[in-house]
Amino acid sequence: MQFIKKNYEKILLGLVLVGLGAVAVFLLLLVGNEKQAQQDRRTKIINRPVKPLPPQEMGQADTLLKRAEVPLVLNFSDNTHKVFNPVRWQKTADAKLLKNPVGTDVQKLEIVKTTALYFSISLDTVTTSETGTRFGFVVEQQAASKPTFRGRRPYYLSKGEKGVYGENKQTLTLQDFSGAPENPDCVLELSELEKTVTVSKEKPFRRVDGYIADLKFAPENRTFPNRRKDDVITVAGEKYNIVAITENEVVLSATSNQKKWTIKYNPAP
Repeated sequence: MQFIKKNYEKILLGLVLVGLGAVAVFLLLLVGNEKQAQQDRRTKIINRPVKPLPPQEMGQADTLLKRAEVPLVLNFSDNTHKVFNPVRWQKTADAKLLKNPVGTDVQKLEIVKTTALYFSISLDTVTTSETGTRFGFVVEQQAASKPTFRGRRPYYLSKGEKGVYGENKQTLTLQDFSGAPENPDCVLELSELEKTVTVSKEKPFRRVDGYIADLKFAPENRTFPNRRKDDVITVAGEKYNIVAITENEVVLSATSNQKKWTIKYNPAP
């Protein structure tokens, strides 16, 4: 007893140290067990057996693909589709409604004649003075969209000078001239052609730039003389834009549905 009384503090400290050692060993074992448990759970989740996916049902997709292989043909040219071929109703003199499909009347339109519209450059005058020779050229653009540019316009140029003409501000440049002084051959460079042309009094430069057409609509005894591209005519109450004129046909577009009609020219033999 005397020994315990004298050394009880050391005994208590020893017991505490032994307890702490036991706790440390227990914690080490607990941590190891917890790590192993986590690894087992991870392995169970990651490496669990996976069932293969069932075969994908492609029947509907195959049907659509087979349907896409067959081209879809749409017919908008007849009167089956009223959206693209609206039916026109007209009122007669006695106030009755008459079904008159758009396009029936315009097919009766006739081309009386077509006339070519020329772009031409001609040599008109030659003037010689102490300062040099000046040449008077006449430019005519019969197919110009604005009437102010359709007439004959004079341009006076010396060698190397440039003139501006037309709605699009094209240029002609006198590059050179040769031959008899009173009737030389003049070499002109045209910006719209990016090449040169030779012009003299006997041989003007000339090309077809378009056409005008004289039209006739017999059911109403109406004529449409000298019609140009982009003009608008009215046939049986329906307006049509002239979208193109060639030597042998006129192409019209109905303003109501933009449907195009081609009128062929059948000149008398």
